[in-house]
Amino acid sequence: MEWLDRLSTAKSLPLLDKEIIGCHKCPRLVQWREEVAVVKRKSYEDQDYWGKAIPGFGSDKPKLLIVGLAPGAHGANRTGRIFTGDSSGDWLYGALHKIGIAKIATSTSVDDGQKLKDTRIICVVRCAPPGNKPLNEERDMCAPYFLRDLELSIATTKAIIGLGSFAWDAIFKTLKQMGHPIKKVKFAHGASLKYTHNGREYLLLASYHPSQQNTFTGKLTRPMLESVLKKGGRFASVVQ
Repeated sequence: MEWLDRLSTAKSLPLLDKEIIGCHKCPRLVQWREEVAVVKRKSYEDQDYWGKAIPGFGSDKPKLLIVGLAPGAHGANRTGRIFTGDSSGDWLYGALHKIGIAKIATSTSVDDGQKLKDTRIICVVRCAPPGNKPLNEERDMCAPYFLRDLELSIATTKAIIGLGSFAWDAIFKTLKQMGHPIKKVKFAHGASLKYTHNGREYLLLASYHPSQQNTFTGKLTRPMLESVLKKGGRFASVVQ
Protein backbone atom coordinates (compact mmCIF):
# COMPACT_ATOMS: atom_id res chain seq x y z
CA MET A 1 0.00 0.00 0.00
CA GLU A 2 2.87 2.39 0.73
CA TRP A 3 4.11 2.10 -2.88
CA LEU A 4 0.58 2.63 -4.24
CA ASP A 5 0.15 5.68 -2.03
CA ARG A 6 3.22 7.26 -3.64
CA LEU A 7 2.17 6.67 -7.26
CA SER A 8 1.68 9.81 -9.30
CA THR A 9 -1.60 10.40 -11.12
CA ALA A 10 -0.33 13.36 -13.17
CA LYS A 11 -2.12 13.43 -16.53
CA SER A 12 0.69 15.08 -18.49
CA LEU A 13 4.45 15.62 -18.32
CA PRO A 14 4.10 19.34 -17.44
CA LEU A 15 1.82 18.42 -14.52
CA LEU A 16 4.24 15.68 -13.43
CA ASP A 17 7.13 18.16 -13.52
CA LYS A 18 5.14 20.56 -11.33
CA GLU A 19 4.45 17.74 -8.87
CA ILE A 20 8.14 16.80 -8.75
CA ILE A 21 9.24 20.37 -8.03
CA GLY A 22 7.05 20.42 -4.93
CA CYS A 23 8.35 17.12 -3.52
CA HIS A 24 9.74 16.97 0.06
CA LYS A 25 9.59 13.20 0.62
CA CYS A 26 13.27 12.49 1.37
CA PRO A 27 14.44 14.43 4.47
CA ARG A 28 18.18 13.90 3.84
CA LEU A 29 17.96 15.11 0.25
CA VAL A 30 15.74 18.07 1.09
CA GLN A 31 18.14 19.16 3.83
CA TRP A 32 21.16 18.79 1.55
CA ARG A 33 19.72 20.55 -1.51
CA GLU A 34 18.57 23.49 0.64
CA GLU A 35 21.82 23.68 2.58
CA VAL A 36 23.83 23.79 -0.65
CA ALA A 37 21.52 26.54 -1.91
CA VAL A 38 22.36 28.67 1.13
CA VAL A 39 26.06 27.92 1.62
CA LYS A 40 26.74 27.94 -2.14
CA ARG A 41 30.02 27.48 -3.95
CA LYS A 42 32.24 30.54 -3.77
CA SER A 43 32.26 31.02 -7.54
CA TYR A 44 28.45 31.19 -7.50
CA GLU A 45 27.93 33.09 -4.23
CA ASP A 46 26.23 35.99 -6.00
CA GLN A 47 23.63 33.70 -7.60
CA ASP A 48 20.25 32.50 -6.34
CA TYR A 49 20.19 28.70 -6.20
CA TRP A 50 17.12 26.71 -7.25
CA GLY A 51 17.40 24.35 -4.25
CA LYS A 52 14.38 22.17 -5.12
CA ALA A 53 13.68 18.90 -6.92
CA ILE A 54 14.53 18.98 -10.62
CA PRO A 55 11.86 18.41 -13.30
CA GLY A 56 12.46 16.93 -16.72
CA PHE A 57 13.53 19.11 -19.63
CA GLY A 58 12.61 18.99 -23.28
CA SER A 59 9.70 17.79 -25.38
CA ASP A 60 6.31 16.89 -23.88
CA LYS A 61 6.04 14.20 -26.58
CA PRO A 62 9.59 12.84 -26.73
CA LYS A 63 10.76 10.36 -29.32
CA LEU A 64 14.10 10.09 -27.50
CA LEU A 65 14.41 9.85 -23.71
CA ILE A 66 17.77 10.40 -21.97
CA VAL A 67 18.11 9.27 -18.35
CA GLY A 68 20.76 10.37 -15.84
CA LEU A 69 21.47 9.54 -12.20
CA ALA A 70 20.65 12.66 -10.16
CA PRO A 71 21.08 16.46 -10.30
CA GLY A 72 24.45 18.03 -9.51
CA ALA A 73 24.66 20.08 -6.30
CA HIS A 74 26.06 23.16 -8.05
CA GLY A 75 24.70 22.36 -11.50
CA ALA A 76 20.99 21.57 -11.75
CA ASN A 77 20.42 22.29 -8.05
CA ARG A 78 21.72 25.79 -8.75
CA THR A 79 20.16 26.46 -12.16
CA GLY A 80 16.90 24.53 -11.96
CA ARG A 81 17.45 22.59 -15.20
CA ILE A 82 18.78 19.08 -15.47
CA PHE A 83 22.42 18.73 -16.64
CA THR A 84 22.81 22.50 -16.63
CA GLY A 85 25.61 24.60 -15.19
CA ASP A 86 28.29 21.93 -14.74
CA SER A 87 30.81 19.96 -16.80
CA SER A 88 28.50 16.96 -17.26
CA GLY A 89 25.97 19.26 -18.88
CA ASP A 90 28.65 20.85 -21.05
CA TRP A 91 29.46 17.42 -22.44
CA LEU A 92 25.86 16.28 -22.88
CA TYR A 93 24.42 19.40 -24.49
CA GLY A 94 27.56 19.91 -26.56
CA ALA A 95 27.13 16.42 -28.01
CA LEU A 96 23.38 16.90 -28.52
CA HIS A 97 24.04 20.16 -30.36
CA LYS A 98 26.66 18.57 -32.59
CA ILE A 99 24.24 15.88 -33.77
CA GLY A 100 21.36 18.31 -34.26
CA ILE A 101 19.16 17.75 -31.20
CA ALA A 102 20.03 20.72 -28.96
CA LYS A 103 19.49 24.27 -30.26
CA ILE A 104 22.73 25.58 -28.73
CA ALA A 105 25.96 23.91 -27.60
CA THR A 106 25.75 25.02 -23.97
CA SER A 107 23.19 24.89 -21.17
CA THR A 108 23.94 27.48 -18.51
CA SER A 109 20.57 28.66 -17.16
CA VAL A 110 16.83 28.17 -17.56
CA ASP A 111 16.57 31.33 -19.67
CA ASP A 112 19.48 30.70 -22.07
CA GLY A 113 17.19 29.76 -24.99
CA GLN A 114 18.12 26.08 -25.02
CA LYS A 115 15.62 23.76 -26.73
CA LEU A 116 15.65 20.07 -27.58
CA LYS A 117 14.24 18.45 -30.70
CA ASP A 118 11.76 15.67 -29.83
CA THR A 119 13.88 14.74 -26.79
CA ARG A 120 13.38 14.76 -23.02
CA ILE A 121 16.07 14.50 -20.33
CA ILE A 122 15.27 13.21 -16.84
CA CYS A 123 17.01 11.66 -13.83
CA VAL A 124 16.18 8.61 -11.73
CA VAL A 125 16.51 10.64 -8.51
CA ARG A 126 15.26 14.22 -8.71
CA CYS A 127 17.21 15.89 -5.88
CA ALA A 128 20.96 16.46 -5.60
CA PRO A 129 22.38 13.83 -3.22
CA PRO A 130 25.47 14.25 -1.00
CA GLY A 131 28.51 12.90 -2.81
CA ASN A 132 26.37 12.25 -5.90
CA LYS A 133 25.25 9.01 -4.24
CA PRO A 134 21.56 8.64 -3.39
CA LEU A 135 20.59 5.96 -0.89
CA ASN A 136 18.58 2.96 -2.08
CA GLU A 137 15.56 4.13 -0.10
CA GLU A 138 15.80 7.56 -1.79
CA ARG A 139 15.94 5.90 -5.20
CA ASP A 140 12.87 3.85 -4.27
CA MET A 141 11.01 6.89 -2.92
CA CYS A 142 11.58 8.67 -6.24
CA ALA A 143 10.75 5.60 -8.34
CA PRO A 144 7.02 6.42 -8.74
CA TYR A 145 7.98 9.67 -10.49
CA PHE A 146 10.30 7.79 -12.82
CA LEU A 147 7.56 5.26 -13.53
CA ARG A 148 5.03 7.96 -14.33
CA ASP A 149 7.55 9.76 -16.55
CA LEU A 150 7.97 6.62 -18.64
CA GLU A 151 4.23 5.91 -18.68
CA LEU A 152 3.50 9.40 -20.00
CA SER A 153 6.38 9.32 -22.51
CA ILE A 154 6.15 5.80 -23.89
CA ALA A 155 3.37 6.51 -26.41
CA THR A 156 5.81 8.60 -28.45
CA THR A 157 9.21 7.40 -27.24
CA LYS A 158 11.16 5.03 -29.47
CA ALA A 159 14.64 5.06 -27.89
CA ILE A 160 15.82 5.39 -24.29
CA ILE A 161 19.44 6.12 -23.38
CA GLY A 162 20.76 5.39 -19.90
CA LEU A 163 23.75 7.45 -18.79
CA GLY A 164 25.55 5.20 -16.31
CA SER A 165 24.67 1.89 -14.67
CA PHE A 166 22.34 3.47 -12.09
CA ALA A 167 20.09 4.82 -14.84
CA TRP A 168 20.45 1.65 -16.93
CA ASP A 169 19.22 -0.52 -14.04
CA ALA A 170 16.28 1.79 -13.35
CA ILE A 171 15.19 1.74 -16.99
CA PHE A 172 15.01 -2.05 -17.10
CA LYS A 173 13.30 -2.36 -13.72
CA THR A 174 10.65 0.22 -14.61
CA LEU A 175 9.91 -1.06 -18.11
CA LYS A 176 9.42 -4.54 -16.66
CA GLN A 177 6.93 -3.06 -14.19
CA MET A 178 5.13 -1.62 -17.20
CA GLY A 179 4.87 -5.07 -18.76
CA HIS A 180 7.58 -4.73 -21.40
CA PRO A 181 8.98 -8.17 -22.35
CA ILE A 182 12.67 -7.53 -21.69
CA LYS A 183 15.58 -9.34 -20.11
CA LYS A 184 18.32 -7.35 -18.41
CA VAL A 185 21.39 -6.59 -20.50
CA LYS A 186 24.60 -6.06 -18.53
CA PHE A 187 25.68 -2.44 -18.42
CA ALA A 188 28.56 -1.44 -20.67
CA HIS A 189 29.20 1.55 -22.84
CA GLY A 190 27.34 0.94 -26.08
CA ALA A 191 25.22 -1.91 -24.69
CA SER A 192 21.84 -2.11 -26.38
CA LEU A 193 18.57 -3.98 -26.59
CA LYS A 194 16.01 -3.81 -29.38
CA TYR A 195 12.60 -5.29 -28.72
CA THR A 196 8.93 -5.09 -29.69
CA HIS A 197 5.97 -4.48 -27.38
CA ASN A 198 2.34 -3.97 -28.42
CA GLY A 199 3.38 -3.70 -32.05
CA ARG A 200 5.98 -0.97 -31.43
CA GLU A 201 9.74 -1.33 -31.68
CA TYR A 202 11.99 0.13 -28.98
CA LEU A 203 15.73 0.57 -28.56
CA LEU A 204 17.53 0.81 -25.23
CA LEU A 205 21.10 2.15 -25.24
CA ALA A 206 23.75 2.59 -22.56
CA SER A 207 26.54 5.15 -22.25
CA TYR A 208 29.04 5.97 -19.57
CA HIS A 209 27.84 8.97 -17.60
CA PRO A 210 29.54 12.24 -18.65
CA SER A 211 30.81 12.82 -15.11
CA GLN A 212 34.19 14.40 -14.48
CA GLN A 213 35.40 11.04 -13.18
CA ASN A 214 34.78 9.54 -16.62
CA THR A 215 35.62 12.47 -18.88
CA PHE A 216 38.82 13.63 -17.13
CA THR A 217 40.26 10.10 -17.19
CA GLY A 218 39.34 9.46 -20.81
CA LYS A 219 37.02 6.59 -19.93
CA LEU A 220 34.38 8.53 -21.88
CA THR A 221 35.41 10.58 -24.91
CA ARG A 222 33.28 13.00 -26.89
CA PRO A 223 33.11 10.69 -29.93
CA MET A 224 31.97 7.84 -27.67
CA LEU A 225 29.13 9.92 -26.22
CA GLU A 226 28.13 11.36 -29.60
CA SER A 227 28.02 7.87 -31.13
CA VAL A 228 25.49 6.55 -28.62
CA LEU A 229 23.34 9.69 -28.77
CA LYS A 230 23.36 9.63 -32.57
CA LYS A 231 22.39 5.96 -32.68
CA GLY A 232 19.44 6.62 -30.38
CA GLY A 233 18.49 9.77 -32.27
CA ARG A 234 18.50 8.00 -35.61
CA PHE A 235 16.42 5.09 -34.34
CA ALA A 236 13.91 7.56 -32.90
CA SER A 237 13.90 9.54 -36.17
CA VAL A 238 15.10 12.66 -34.37
CA VAL A 239 18.31 13.02 -36.40
CA GLN A 240 19.40 11.84 -39.85
